[in-house]
Amino acid sequence: MPASKRRRESTWKSRKQNQQPHGKIPSLHELANEPNPESNTDNTQ
Repeated sequence: MPASKRRRESTWKSRKQNQQPHGKIPSLHELANEPNPESNTDNTQ
């Protein structure tokens, strides 16, 4: 039992230490001011 607990804690620690950052998450204000051609609300086709 102690060996499996030690292995489980070891894998958890290694996952936590090796996390890959995904970059800064933009705020809602930044998202609202960002030009996005896909969200064009002009439906005059």
